Amino acid sequence: MSRPKLTLQNHLKKARATAGLTQTALAKLVGVSRQTISNIETNQFVPSARLALLLCLALDQDFASLFYFD
Repeated sequence: MSRPKLTLQNHLKKARATAGLTQTALAKLVGVSRQTISNIETNQFVPSARLALLLCLALDQDFASLFYFD
């Protein structure tokens, strides 16, 4: 019996827009490239636990508000 595959999804783009930040500004806040932020927003890259925490702190969001499993 196989387990269902859970994929980490996010509300990063919406939270970033609500905070009034560009991808570049958010990237600078958390120490990554703008491309990394873009890739996370489009689910092409899953952030590490550390980066996910930094994004939550930068956007003043708790993990469950910013990330979810699908």
